[in-house]
Amino acid sequence: MRDSKQPGRSPALRSVSSSARERPIVGLDERVYESTKLAALFDILVDQGCPAGDVLRNVNLTADEVHSPRSRISLADLMTACKNAIRLSSDPHLPYRIGTSIHISTYGMYGFAILCCPDFRKAMAFAELYHALATPLATIEFTEEDGVATWTIEPNARTATDPKVYRFVTEMQIGIHISLMRDIMGPSFTPDQISVAYPEAHDFGLPADQIGCRLSFASRTNRIIFRSAWLDQAANLGNKTTYPAVVALCDDLLNDLKSRIGIAGEIRALLLRDIANPPTLAAIAKLLEMSDRSLRRQLREQGISFRGLLDELRMQIALKYLRTTRLANEDIALALGFSDAANFRRAFRRWTNKSPSKIREE
Repeated sequence: MRDSKQPGRSPALRSVSSSARERPIVGLDERVYESTKLAALFDILVDQGCPAGDVLRNVNLTADEVHSPRSRISLADLMTACKNAIRLSSDPHLPYRIGTSIHISTYGMYGFAILCCPDFRKAMAFAELYHALATPLATIEFTEEDGVATWTIEPNARTATDPKVYRFVTEMQIGIHISLMRDIMGPSFTPDQISVAYPEAHDFGLPADQIGCRLSFASRTNRIIFRSAWLDQAANLGNKTTYPAVVALCDDLLNDLKSRIGIAGEIRALLLRDIANPPTLAAIAKLLEMSDRSLRRQLREQGISFRGLLDELRMQIALKYLRTTRLANEDIALALGFSDAANFRRAFRRWTNKSPSKIREE
């Protein structure tokens, strides 16, 4: 597939997106997610002989809480566990192994809905649109054109500050995708190509014999590419009656997730409308139909500041620009609402303890 050609969204994706709820915008430290992925990481490391306390070092969860359906973690907790895994294990295929240990049944109602999709294109569309229910350390996008289907994977922007964590999250997500695709389309599913946006490393990596396809490094994006013919097969476990009922339950789960995030999620959504010219707190209060005092009080109750939310979003966008584009610092500064590149560089160093040029080098 040529890098210069952008695949188009599938008709199935468009049809599902018309009924899907707006996806919540979650902060890195908000403990609103189930511990599904962390539990998979925990189990494999403990099985390899790593002490449970070391696996959960600096994670806001005890060993007894890891498998509890009532437990909630943040994306920061999961990233910390990934860093612990890198430190503790010498397994050369650890992230991929963790990913492939996660099956459709692991994901509860989200997984059941994917299984119930009446055809595989709807399954791809649903998986993308409701990905917020899967404790996402990466964004995923499904496209299809000219007989070729592609999953594009981009780890959370904050992982860009640590190249090893970026690689770990990418390879774990690739493992998850391959595992789930084999669960729903059959164990013989094999991609035609996997490309990753970083050079080959020697500490850990994807096992070529297990992925069963060509692997390329230092590509433009992280992608899993396969023939659309896989999507033309009959979805033997799909059910046209059950599917809409389960989607409605997943909508309820998204609404519950949004309520857990609270006012911070609503503010993030409003700030992202125009991050270069963000509204003031007073303007946001007016949009939310509340007083400035009430809005400030709700933020204090969540332990969040308005300035902190704005800085968090600017940092994430800056990291994404630095990792995935060739925009000059001056252009990034302008896109984020800074008066010049020098002010942007100072703010970026305050956010990440690194310079923009260091991120580009990594």
